[in-house]
Amino acid sequence: MSPSSYPLEDGIPLNTTAVAIDKDKNSHHAVRWAIDHLVISNPLIILIHVRHKANQGASDSENGETDAQQLFVPYRGYCARKGVQLKEVVLDDPDISKALVDYVHKNCINSFVVGASTRSALARKFKAPDVPTSIIKTAPEFCSVYVISKAKIISARAALRPVANTAMPPRQPSPLGVQSNGQPDSSSEPENGAKMQVAKEGWKSAGTERMLAERNGGGKPAKALTRERPKTSPTNISLENIEVPNRGSRSSFSRDSISDDNMMTAQMAFGSMDATAQSLDFSASSNLSMDSASQSTRELEAEMKRLKLELKQTMDMYSSACKEAISAKNKARELSQWKQDEARKFEEVRLAEEAALAIAEMEKAKCKAAIEAAEAAQKLAEREAQRRKQAEMKARREAEEKKRALNALAQNDVRYRKYTIEEIEESTEKFSEKLKIGEGGYGPVYGGKLDHTAVAIKVLRPDAAQGRKQFQQEVEVLCCIRHPNMVLLLGACPEYGCLVYEYMHNGSLEDRLFRRGNSPPLSWRRRFKIAAEIATALLFLHQAKPEPLVHRDLKPANILLDRNFVSKISDVGLARLVPPSVADQVTQYHLTSAAGTFCYIDPEYQQTGKLTTKSDIYSFGIMLLQIITAKPPMGLAHHVQRAIEKDRFDEMLDPTISDCPLEEATNFAKLALKCAELRKRDRPDLGTVIVPELNRLRDIGRSSDKRESRNHYSRSSASASSSSSKPQSSNEDTRVIYTDEGS
Repeated sequence: MSPSSYPLEDGIPLNTTAVAIDKDKNSHHAVRWAIDHLVISNPLIILIHVRHKANQGASDSENGETDAQQLFVPYRGYCARKGVQLKEVVLDDPDISKALVDYVHKNCINSFVVGASTRSALARKFKAPDVPTSIIKTAPEFCSVYVISKAKIISARAALRPVANTAMPPRQPSPLGVQSNGQPDSSSEPENGAKMQVAKEGWKSAGTERMLAERNGGGKPAKALTRERPKTSPTNISLENIEVPNRGSRSSFSRDSISDDNMMTAQMAFGSMDATAQSLDFSASSNLSMDSASQSTRELEAEMKRLKLELKQTMDMYSSACKEAISAKNKARELSQWKQDEARKFEEVRLAEEAALAIAEMEKAKCKAAIEAAEAAQKLAEREAQRRKQAEMKARREAEEKKRALNALAQNDVRYRKYTIEEIEESTEKFSEKLKIGEGGYGPVYGGKLDHTAVAIKVLRPDAAQGRKQFQQEVEVLCCIRHPNMVLLLGACPEYGCLVYEYMHNGSLEDRLFRRGNSPPLSWRRRFKIAAEIATALLFLHQAKPEPLVHRDLKPANILLDRNFVSKISDVGLARLVPPSVADQVTQYHLTSAAGTFCYIDPEYQQTGKLTTKSDIYSFGIMLLQIITAKPPMGLAHHVQRAIEKDRFDEMLDPTISDCPLEEATNFAKLALKCAELRKRDRPDLGTVIVPELNRLRDIGRSSDKRESRNHYSRSSASASSSSSKPQSSNEDTRVIYTDEGS
């Protein structure tokens, strides 16, 4: 039968050892110490675990039972290896100390071991007493209590008296052969005298004989106390032997590495204690009366208690002295080792300090050189800033002059230049396929040169049903309006439906987002800038006089980029003039059929045919989502909304954007989702909400770009000064700065 299921049908045996366990490490130390020091004659140990009943609910009963069973698993194997039988006890009580003391008292536990508390000294001082302290104070007098920490006794309390005979469990034989039932021996004869017999006959100590002699009033030992059994004793009265846990003391001394002389002295002392404790054998005189025998018994028990306490105190004092001697020796060894370590550390610190001083001198020289380089770079940056400022002023003057020229042309009522078909054919090499740069719903687009200027020529497809109408619409719109972010119409050939635009070197926004032709990706700063420019141009169309314009086909393919990545809206052939009352109020303009590109058409406009300026806001919102994600428009708003709700929007961003700030990108996407609302009334206003927010994001990109430019100029200036003493010319500096600012 396994130790964990050992039956105690006859109750708790004598010399029983119990250990209180919990989940802390000191419980393991307590069990091992008890098995090594206390389990001697009776290879049985009782493990007690108390569950805190006040914190346990009805729903946690099964989990508590499972946890309690799991707590005993490590001890089962250890007891099996040591050949010790094990009994597991689980108690439910809100007061752990009281439950343990009650169990010890009810089951007559001789030795009780508990692990030390893990609380700090300050916590033990100001809070309620811990479990070991409470058990030492309240344990029964017949029980010895040991508090263990790290396989050592830190506190103990010896038993003050033996277990009473009446508390012994039935059917359990006494290990020392003591009669506990009080019945007379079968070989004794019934006489009036009384005798006292110690169960185990042994030696008589001189101290015991002197005690009895003094009690009898003489100087000689009492003749009535003898080792022989008198024939006339009518009854047998049993006395308990004195028990001293000598094995545990010897084991602890051996573990503390005491010298051979100390070990021999300890063994001789403990042997003398055992002999004294177990050799007290007295017999009552046959001529004493029952009253005197009872009185003598009580006096003898009192004297035995006193002797037992004296022996215990002597043993404790000797153990303490040995431990103090060992502790002093170990402390002296530790002090010597500490002194050597400190000397070595001091030498290491001295060497490290010298090395640090040398490094500090080197760093000081490097710092001085860096300061000089920084001052030179600052002067160079100031010169570059001055040149940049001059270039900006020059560009501003040129822009103003260009604006004045355009205004003068508009006042002269010059609508557009008319080209002949021969000029168009000569420019496109008779519409050669190698000069074809695109294809749209209107027709093919060719590249060419007219008047020594690079142009893009869009040719009306002959089979286009609405082509002529779109041609007239686009010519009228582009001739009436001028904006930096609207594509510039240079001329047209009305007879053959050819439109001549300024050439946009970087193609469409759609080509750049999807990196067609293996083009480099757009940075997040440039994307924010393009979005703000498109919003500004769209606001310009919506605020056109005398009547607002609705584009109706806003998408990345209709946004063109010049050599500096300035975005411009093109393909206004589907634009509609809307009465001002419709644009400014809730009243809607009804059309019989919806126009535009699928996935970009306003759902309400597609269903009802009612057109307002908010119809362009929906297309603009879908395009903004494509700008930040570079994904197709089908279901894009739904996917982005789900990603933001699940806090996974970074997975939706264009992977080619490496350093995009997530917070600004999220705000950008949220604005786009508001623009793409299904109902027009839920979409934000272009002039008061959308344009200011996009301008703010563009300014964030500009400030970040300026910081990077300053760092770039500082690095380039430092490298230039170190590699060559000849500075760059002012014309080259101006050209580079202007190109960077424009991009």
